[in-house]
Amino acid sequence: MDKAVTTSPDEFWQTGLLADEQLSPYRFFSAAKWAEFRADTPLTLTFEEVERLRSLNDPVSLEEVRRIYLSMSRLLSAHVEASQKLFNQRRRFLNVVGSKTPFIIGIAGSVAVGKSTTARILKELLARWPSSPKVDLITTDGFLLPNKTLEENELMERKGFPESYDVPEILKFLSAIKAGMGQVNAPIYSHLTYDVLPGESVTIDQPDILIFEGLNVLQSRELPAEAKAVPFVSDYFDFSIYIDAREPDIEKWYVERFMRLRETAFRNEKSFFHRYSKITEEEALERARYLWSRINLVNLHQNILPTRPRADLILRKGEDHLVEHVALRKL
Repeated sequence: MDKAVTTSPDEFWQTGLLADEQLSPYRFFSAAKWAEFRADTPLTLTFEEVERLRSLNDPVSLEEVRRIYLSMSRLLSAHVEASQKLFNQRRRFLNVVGSKTPFIIGIAGSVAVGKSTTARILKELLARWPSSPKVDLITTDGFLLPNKTLEENELMERKGFPESYDVPEILKFLSAIKAGMGQVNAPIYSHLTYDVLPGESVTIDQPDILIFEGLNVLQSRELPAEAKAVPFVSDYFDFSIYIDAREPDIEKWYVERFMRLRETAFRNEKSFFHRYSKITEEEALERARYLWSRINLVNLHQNILPTRPRADLILRKGEDHLVEHVALRKL
């Protein structure tokens, strides 16, 4: 077994991931060491494109793309290529014809940790490989139950928790994608109205790669009492990524983002959160901290963080929102 490259472990590596370095299922790398693995992978994004792709309050830069994302792109390229080779071998073995089903990448992590930025940047990088694969991105937001349903079931303060999603529809969607079906529809969510848009959808038509991003995509489900087979969302993933950070940092980013939205998107009268643009700064800070501690932190503890060890790749961010450490599952 190759010796893993490690950095000085902090509490992250000690909580369930590095109890014993030699027995850990992961290899650990500093960001500097990880950056070396990009080799000759070309940087195909411009400064302006990175500015457009990053989320509000996420300081990811062109240098961060070069430092972290190019190595990720090279790694994923190797996985996709290996998957294609295995498909061709199996096709010869079975003596059948057909096309390979899409390679699905799952991205999980807390609210405000930077999942959306990671997903969008990866989508652009992967689509610019020399083979020009077709890459699509879907988030789980569209699969949230409508606000009316959540209100009827007293789940509005559980929005983002597993029970607030239409899990059967998620599984139906992923099953159709993985079966290679064309013209598969996914619902659309509006962050302005904070609700699913009724009757609206986006069509996914046999991509080479699908990125599926959301809070709880790595979570397992409660098993039924009767002996029935129950699929998990992550059963459809070929590779999974978890975006991680220390809780105080995530809280800081969440509150900062809330306060910036209060000065921008919340000012739109159509915004679900328009009322927060009219209160004082002190009241807004108090509300942001309440929403974090009452909803998002609880969801992180109960449902999101426990799924971290299920990921193939973990990106650990520092206080500045930039990746400090990387953990890659051993093969």
